[in-house]
Amino acid sequence: MNSLFDQSTINGMTLQNRFVRSATWEGMCDADGKPTPKLIAFYRELARGNVGLIMTGYTFVSPEGKQLPGKMGIHSDDFADIMKEMTGAVHEDGGKICIQLVHAGGQTDASNAGQKTLAPSAIETDQYPELPAEITGEEIDRITAAFGNGARRAKEWGFDGVQLHGAHGYLINQFLSPLTNQRQDEYGGSIENRCRFLLKSYRAIRDAVGPDFPVMIKLNGSDNLAGGLTIEDAVFAAKALDKEGIDCIEVSGGTPASADRSPARTKINSPEKEAYNLPLARQIRAAVKCPIMVVGGFRSFEVAEKTIQESADYISMARPFIREPGLAKRWQEGDRSPARCISCNGCFMPGIKEGGIYCVVEKKEQEKKTKNRR
Repeated sequence: MNSLFDQSTINGMTLQNRFVRSATWEGMCDADGKPTPKLIAFYRELARGNVGLIMTGYTFVSPEGKQLPGKMGIHSDDFADIMKEMTGAVHEDGGKICIQLVHAGGQTDASNAGQKTLAPSAIETDQYPELPAEITGEEIDRITAAFGNGARRAKEWGFDGVQLHGAHGYLINQFLSPLTNQRQDEYGGSIENRCRFLLKSYRAIRDAVGPDFPVMIKLNGSDNLAGGLTIEDAVFAAKALDKEGIDCIEVSGGTPASADRSPARTKINSPEKEAYNLPLARQIRAAVKCPIMVVGGFRSFEVAEKTIQESADYISMARPFIREPGLAKRWQEGDRSPARCISCNGCFMPGIKEGGIYCVVEKKEQEKKTKNRR
């Protein structure tokens, strides 16, 4: 029977346990997308906390695919030195780090993209802050090539693998979803056609890095939206990727338009509310041979351990590791009390003005303790 603390491998990448730090936005890069020393220290602390696999924050492969200020980029060879410093820092502390590759598509605005935004179809939707332009065939070729170039750089710079972002309403998810993909060409209509952009991007990456480098994906099991991606479509996409040789699928769900069924839900204050993407992950796991990660509301050791024993190969967390980078180590050393994260999403509020994300609750508690000691 599997355990959270088992060693495992993904296409030759050996991991010390089954904890994954799921990707998020950190806001700790400069205006061009270059990592800062603060971000390197952030990842180093996760490695010291015994997180088995660190997924970086979502990283844009082309400038017009940038969503937010402070977001990391992998579109320039000029970033080589600082990226190598970052991967080296994680490796020095025994960690593994993979970079998540993304294009925001229509889920950004012109001020961040530097031009009119691009999406599969030029439509208005709650997911998009403004009306995008429809991506042309030439732009599809350019963007999928950018995914490949990003993966090539990642391998050259010492990352242990790459992960495509195919979830949460970003460009790959936009092509997969019939709600945002209303094209009449070979990229629209049937689920086979809606998978073309995803598979073209995957193939560009695999061609760039070869067969012996881990290539993974974060995939929505459902958009949790009327007319959006369904679990049936997600299973089709997962099976197609599995046939192509994907090394691992991280199952998530929802978009910014999914209301209380969004990717980062609040008020996860009991075991019954945890692991909210697990039903989707089980269906995808039953359809594929590759390992499965699942993200979404893990807060207690017992739920996480049961998931590994019965339903998935890895559990992924983002917000709990913002408050407690050493959570995995704490659980391994015997303190099995729940993660201290209260699922308030306050960690994302400081943003770029304060140099990136942090747990506002933890900061207040530490300030209070300091004040009481005076």
